[in-house]
Amino acid sequence: MSTPTSLPPQLTARAIVLAVVLAMILAAANTYLGLFAGMTISSAIPAAVVSMAVLRVLGGGGILENNIVQTGGSAGASLASGVIFTIPALVILGFWDDFDFLWVVAIAALGGILGVLFSVPLRRSLIVDQGLAFPEGKAAAEVLRTGENPAQGVKILGAAALGGGVFKLAAASGLGLIPDTAAIASYVGRGIAYFGTNLSPALLAVGYIVGLNVGIVVLLGGVISWNVAIPLYATFGLDGNPALAAAVAGLDAEDAAGVLWSAQIRYLGVGAMLVGGLWALFSLRKSLLSGIKSGLAAARAGAQTVIADTERDLPMKGVLIGVVLFTLPLLALYQNIVGSFAVSIPMTIIMIVAGFLFCSVSAYMAGLVGTSNNPVSGITIGTILFSAAVLLVLMGPSSATGPVAAIMIGAVVCCAACIAGDNLQDLKCGYLVGATPWRQQVMLAIGACASALVMAPVLNLLARAYGIGVPTEAHPDPLIAPQATLMASVARGLFGGSLPWATIGVGAALGAVIIAVDEVLKAKGAKFRMPVLAAAVGIYLPLELSVPIFLGGLLAWFCDRVLKANTRAATAEEAERMGRKGMLFAAGVITGEALTGILIAIPIVVAGRADVLALPAEYRIGQSAAGEWVGLAALAALAYWLYRTATAAPGASESRHR
Repeated sequence: MSTPTSLPPQLTARAIVLAVVLAMILAAANTYLGLFAGMTISSAIPAAVVSMAVLRVLGGGGILENNIVQTGGSAGASLASGVIFTIPALVILGFWDDFDFLWVVAIAALGGILGVLFSVPLRRSLIVDQGLAFPEGKAAAEVLRTGENPAQGVKILGAAALGGGVFKLAAASGLGLIPDTAAIASYVGRGIAYFGTNLSPALLAVGYIVGLNVGIVVLLGGVISWNVAIPLYATFGLDGNPALAAAVAGLDAEDAAGVLWSAQIRYLGVGAMLVGGLWALFSLRKSLLSGIKSGLAAARAGAQTVIADTERDLPMKGVLIGVVLFTLPLLALYQNIVGSFAVSIPMTIIMIVAGFLFCSVSAYMAGLVGTSNNPVSGITIGTILFSAAVLLVLMGPSSATGPVAAIMIGAVVCCAACIAGDNLQDLKCGYLVGATPWRQQVMLAIGACASALVMAPVLNLLARAYGIGVPTEAHPDPLIAPQATLMASVARGLFGGSLPWATIGVGAALGAVIIAVDEVLKAKGAKFRMPVLAAAVGIYLPLELSVPIFLGGLLAWFCDRVLKANTRAATAEEAERMGRKGMLFAAGVITGEALTGILIAIPIVVAGRADVLALPAEYRIGQSAAGEWVGLAALAALAYWLYRTATAAPGASESRHR
């Protein structure tokens, strides 16, 4: 039972509406970013800032009402991660021609709701008893408690979003004023020397958010792939692959490098990601058991204690009933795919068990390293591997629906795990500001369902305008979707698909070497680490995407040094607060570019032409060397704008909080 307390308004109608709108916008933005760069970011702080500004215009909103808005709003970014890591694999496998609205809504919404339910028994253990850090949750609570000058924060977000949007509009898929990349390549003997950078400000902003360490590791992966593996394969490997040799014959060096990467070298990244995912599960084994045990213990104790409203979760009886009710539609979906209860029931059981286990892992890791650094893709790889192995026994190696069934299980688990990590971050924020947990849990479920409604339309729009995953004649440079492509490769490969297993094996060995190096760094207590999944994504991505991520991390490091030298912050919390303007600017750039990319896709799809918005040919310089220099100069100008914003002296309102 609970003790009555008088708390300010929380789950109000206006808070729900604002949270739903933010969730949909952030889901769309993170969908584009994840398919483009293979990375997604937490959006709790931007959601909190926007909430404070909007509710202030509507007559004011208390800290708990603002907390509800950021809780629901941040669900959009998290659910998008779960969807884009897995569901595009169904199109890549050829099971779907496009993204079916009802199927995507069912998988995403049910997975998100199960993520909320599975994480309920973990709150007390991880937040109250173990007191894990949950860095984004703490940062969001700090923003809410201090007020953080929301007018200034929204101004920064808006200006940065405008800058990112204008940049995207000027690029090749828009007006054609500047190219998407600036690259140089040449043959050196039989080998290929290549270097290039994408001119996307969103990638620069991603690098700023993830930091220099991750930026270096991602770039290192790109160098391994493009400056080591491609030259070696061009020199020594083509003799054993006459079909590929014929495909690159007569191409210039840049195009030849792209063909070699697409046909062979990117599978190094698949092998490294596969090993990295398994390693993530192995290294988390103690955390997994600890999280599950403490969560179950907290659930048993909760029914016997008197608790305040600030400690009230959704009732465990309701959680268990909800798990059963929301699992039954998934059983029906699985049955619709495989047509046999002998297969669909084991699929459902695997989904339930893996969902609870990996929601525990995701929640625990979110508490340790934050949502943005949570190895959810590794968790999903493990789920799909185990699911595929079981389905291989049940359905046989020649089953055409076996890979699809494995992806369906992984998709629900991935959505649940992403939402579980986000739920615990938001609950940490609520714990610090005195919110009611069950209200946040309800809001997160609403935000997940609202976000699920926009996923299929956004995915279809992006697929028709730009392509996803697999290069085609219509879309030779699609959105990469590295995690979804990996999931499709793993599922197809286990059911007898044709894959370059030798290259995948070399990539797996490379991943093992990276893990060994990281363990040595860990043993020495080094500040610099080599997370294998970050390196694997770098190996898989085109080098041009890795370079701006590294440059953004370098810029973040430099801004941090300047801030510390100029302000002499007494504590790490003060230093983090002073650097928050840079993070807001970076988040605004990402959102602006992503939403503009989605808006540009509309006329492209309607007209059926990729150059529908392009200026007349005489004004377009996007395909020339001059266009590359203009693009580089524009990107440098935006980086300088970010630097000036991040290192600006704190205003009066900020000084009062120091």
